Amino acid sequence: MTKKDGKKSTKKNSQLVLRLDKDERDAFVELCRDLDTSAAREIRRFIRGFMKENAEN
Repeated sequence: MTKKDGKKSTKKNSQLVLRLDKDERDAFVELCRDLDTSAAREIRRFIRGFMKENAEN
């Protein structure tokens, strides 16, 4: 998606809902907080890396 000025939009417009154990989720969120990052940022980073690793050339 591009804007009028030709720059790519970075606005997120989709959600992915997943279910996981509460203790696991809480530990992940706490670890992200300790590492000064967000859970969403780390999940997006994982998804992008996973897609890159598994892309067909």
